[in-house]
Order: sequence, then structure tokens, then C-alpha cells
Amino acid sequence: MRLGVNIDHVATIRNARGGFHPDPIRAAMIAEAAGADLIVAHLREDRRHINEKDISNIIRNINIPLQLEIAPTNYMIKFAIKSKIKKVCIVPEKREELTTEGGLNISYNFNFLKENLLNLFRNDIEVSLFLDPNVENINLSLELGVNAIEFHTGEIANASGSEEMTLIKKFEAVVEYAISKNISIRAGHGLNYEKTKKIINCKNIEEINIGHFIIGESIFYGLSDVIKKMKKIID
Repeated sequence: MRLGVNIDHVATIRNARGGFHPDPIRAAMIAEAAGADLIVAHLREDRRHINEKDISNIIRNINIPLQLEIAPTNYMIKFAIKSKIKKVCIVPEKREELTTEGGLNISYNFNFLKENLLNLFRNDIEVSLFLDPNVENINLSLELGVNAIEFHTGEIANASGSEEMTLIKKFEAVVEYAISKNISIRAGHGLNYEKTKKIINCKNIEEINIGHFIIGESIFYGLSDVIKKMKKIID
């Protein structure tokens, strides 16, 4: 199972003071050295954290894949192609949100995706969609020719007790359905050590992407050690 480390919130801290420290590129390099399988960065339309220069610098300084998270817009599609990005995840975005609140509304964005994903495919870019875990989203992804989905795990992350157990069982069933359709499954959002242990019991998940928890925990234990601990959990 692969571990993707999202470095957005290193840039969030940097931008709080408008300077150069802490440097998300350095964080990406530390993450790679600690065993991360890929780096994840979300280029938001409001540039709340990561910016275009960060993306180009990350690409130049790491030897593992960069997955670029982008909203479904013409500019972002063109930027991914121009930057020769190898992995793109299409995510929802609202300017007023504190964090991504759920999966992409694939029905609402279907026509745009149908037209523009072809441009990514033609440029040999691996495309995944960040979606809520349900069968309808899987079927719509198949119609778009997408064979990789990252399921939003926010509900599970925020649940406990019997509600958590119910959501995990539902999640496992949806993952099983996706696998039967030859779709590669990844998962992420709101995961900490304990939630990750529960999610990975679903054996067919290929990749876990974690950002906020890793960066937050790093304040107390250091980025490298936190990544190594998370990597040990999922291996």
C-alpha cells in the first residue's frame, strides 16, 4: 500500500507570515527520505497554500511522483498539462470552505469532465477523481473512462461507535464493487493513526493520502518520524 503525503499545510503555515519558511519543497524532500511513496499538493484557485512556483520546484527536487490536486477548471487542466504532471486528482473546491468538505459532484461536472479529461489522457496523465464512496459515483467514473478513484473518508474520520462501524462496512462494500469493475482505489481525508488502521483492513485499497494529521503531528514528533510511523502502519 502506498502512502501519499500532502504538504499543503506546510505552505499554509508559510503563507501565514508571507515569507519563505517553512518551505514545502524541503518538506517534500524530507517526506521522500522518510519513505513516502508520493507527494500530494492541492493547487487551489485562491492559492491559499500551494502556488505554481511550489509545484515546479517540487517536481525538480523529488524523485517520487507528485500528485496534483486540482479543481475542474480550464486553467487547472492546462496548467497540469503544461507542467508535465504525471498524476492528477480532480477535487471539489469552494472558496469559503476550511477544508474539502466532501467528494466531487461528478453529475454536476460530468460534461466538463467528459470533454477535458481526454486532454489529460492524451498527455499520458494518470487521472483519479476524489469522490464520496458510493456505487453511483463508480458507475459515472466508468462512463468517463476513469480507472482510479480516491474515496473521501471524512465521514468515517468524524464518526465513532456503531456509526463508525456502519460506515466502514458500507465503505468496504463500495470498495469491493469498485474492484470488481477494475478501478484502482485510494482513500484519504481526516485520517489519523487509528482511523488509518481501520481503513486499511479493507485489503483492496492501494493508496492512502494524508496531510493535515501528518503535518500537525510533526509539530510534536518531527515530520520524518511521523511519516515513518504512518508508513509502518500501512505496510
